[in-house]
Amino acid sequence: MKKPELLSPAGTLKNLRYATAFGADAVYAGQPRYSLRIRNNEFDYQTLDSAIKELHEAGKKLYMVVNIQPHNIKVKKFAKDLADIVALNPDALIMSDPGMIMMVREAYPDMPVHLSVQANTINFASVRFWEKMGLSRIILSRELHLDEIEEIRNECPQMELEVFVHGALCMAYSGRCLLSGYLTHRDSNQGACTNSCRWAYRLHRAVEDDTGELVEPDLGSDLITPHSYLLEEPKRPGELMACDEDEHGTYIMNSRDLRAVEHVKRLCEIGVDSLKIEGRTKSFYYCARTASVYRRAIDAAVRGEDIVEELKSELESLAHRGYTDGFLTRHGISEYQNYDYGYSISDKSQFVGEVTGVDGDGLWQVSVRNRFELGDTLEILAPGFRDFITLDNLMDRKKQPITVAPGDGHVVYFRCPFPADRAHMGIIVRHFRNGENTRNPVIR
Repeated sequence: MKKPELLSPAGTLKNLRYATAFGADAVYAGQPRYSLRIRNNEFDYQTLDSAIKELHEAGKKLYMVVNIQPHNIKVKKFAKDLADIVALNPDALIMSDPGMIMMVREAYPDMPVHLSVQANTINFASVRFWEKMGLSRIILSRELHLDEIEEIRNECPQMELEVFVHGALCMAYSGRCLLSGYLTHRDSNQGACTNSCRWAYRLHRAVEDDTGELVEPDLGSDLITPHSYLLEEPKRPGELMACDEDEHGTYIMNSRDLRAVEHVKRLCEIGVDSLKIEGRTKSFYYCARTASVYRRAIDAAVRGEDIVEELKSELESLAHRGYTDGFLTRHGISEYQNYDYGYSISDKSQFVGEVTGVDGDGLWQVSVRNRFELGDTLEILAPGFRDFITLDNLMDRKKQPITVAPGDGHVVYFRCPFPADRAHMGIIVRHFRNGENTRNPVIR
């Protein structure tokens, strides 16, 4: 059984460090101007240079994301910017545009290129084509069934294959969406997606006019066209868009999040080379938690162990839009979509603090992110470590006893029964009491 690489997202240097400390073998980060997360990318050339050197010293890898669908103005400047990136010595470039790929292959034939999921590779013939073009890895489309992945593996035994196992799903074909560009003039294919599919929408009753167009009925009219509505985004009052929906149509384009931890063993058996976690815009807590879970899933699968239910439960602690295993197996439409809300929630636990040090008295210093208090069950996460305590002591900045850590921006101290080295990169998670429930968005 092949032991695949675990590949995590890195939108910031801090996220990168947490992802690798908690188990990722490699990370992917966006090149300035040419990544599909240009609005949420901390990396400049200096930061990338230090990150790549740091990872290589630790035996880890960094793949540079260069996966936009560029217009002419960016293609003309790409050659110069590419030289600056290649000089940083990333382990591969993740690309989708054939023209830009050709430019890289011609100028830097020894630079490994991975084909982005944006290229929507869904069959072995396409994999063979890109293999002939000199690419070293294909990131397969999210729209593939496990059996299709296995067939591609069998038909293309020499090509490295990468598969997404966790993170946000798009209502379009692996991100090729024009909705954001249409509504906000921010093109998702240029890295500026505003996640318009996550917004709330209001539905208005509609009637067909003489030309067959859907319009608002006259006041008091009962000539309603069944199941036909006009859609209104709250920030654009009066701008009505035609659609057909039922009574659950407020978040009609909002996909549930991908969670495929239960398929890790099968993907290892198939011989997939890399399992990928989505989320370059997520928090360092998300990067740490997902890396920890999928690291254990891979290691357990290779040992022949089954800890899937434990790991699925742990992933419930992350804020999410409801989970699905996507197209890896086949479900009804209702199992893909979340029609009730567009934000991320967690009903079981909440990230409440980051351990920032241990003082001379052995007290753990915590930068508070969300409220917690005495008596709470706290989960302590650190690289290679996970355990629970019931909080029985708490102090403010002046080391005076308090009962509550009020929320984001506060610093508190408590005495922890675990060794001080567990405080390094420590994360504090509060587990909700029986009957407690939060339906509000939380830090992801």
